[in-house]
This record gives sequence, structure tokens and C-alpha cells, in this order.
Amino acid sequence: MAVTLAAGLPGSIGFWLIAPFYPPIVATIMLTLGSVAGAFGGHQLAARTRTAWQPKGLTLKVMQTLQDRGDLLTQCALRVLPGFPHAVINFAAGLSRVPLPIFLLAATLGLSIKWGVYSSAIYGALEALEEENALQFEVLLPLVALTVLLLAGAWVRRRSKAAPAR
Repeated sequence: MAVTLAAGLPGSIGFWLIAPFYPPIVATIMLTLGSVAGAFGGHQLAARTRTAWQPKGLTLKVMQTLQDRGDLLTQCALRVLPGFPHAVINFAAGLSRVPLPIFLLAATLGLSIKWGVYSSAIYGALEALEEENALQFEVLLPLVALTVLLLAGAWVRRRSKAAPAR
């Protein structure tokens, strides 16, 4: 998972190999470790090859955002958004020379929140199917949280596309 994320590939295969088979806390830890290792690799790759890059599109917008507001909470917010490509954050942070300690802390916090919600939703849904009782509070709560995250992600994506490039 770390290698695929460092190379800019999606980590969803790791998610589907882990989340359905482990309790949410274990899955969250495993997914967070793999994702943060991949984030570190992507950051370092971009930082070391930054002179050869000419970022465009979303990567350029994220770079500008991180240059203006590269604080812990902004980076965490980007990480929590569903559907937001983590490779873009990793590469933009490396290209922008975002300090590594803050970058890694934000990646750890944001990804642990995101993976926790995702893992709980998958695990709870699978348990509910086994018990033939899908309308349990424990199943619905992570799904509601995931819905809120998806709506927030869609809203940010629309705003990002509508924002003029600098």
C-alpha cells in the first residue's frame, strides 16, 4: 500500500484487502500506517524532483492552497475529504516544501479519521448482513458520517473547479 501511494496510485486495493477482514480499530491502524508511509514517500519523491515538475490543474491549486494555508487543520481537512486524491496532496506538499513533521502529523490525523469511518462502515455493514439486521444504530452511524464526508467532498470539489486559477 505504501509503495502504490508513494507512486501516486490509489490505495483502495489495500482498503478492500484489510477493512472487511479486521475489526475497525485494527483496520484503521493498518490502513493509516500504510497510507502515512505512502504519503511520506510521495512527499519525498516530489521534494527531490521538484525542479523537473511543472504542476497543473488540481496539483497546482493544492500547491497554492498549501502555500497560503499549509497548517495542520487545512491539511487534515484535505485528507478527510472522500474522493480527494491523496497523491495530489503528497506531491503538492513536497513541491511546496511543506515541513515534514506537520505534513506527517496531518496525514496521520486526517487519514486515521477517514479510515476509521470507512472501516467502521464496511465492518458494520458486513456484520449486519451476517446477523440479518441492517438497521442497527452501530451500522447507520458510520454510514451517516460517511455521507456527510461525501457531501463535504463534493462541495469542496465544486468550489475548487469554480475557483479561478492564479
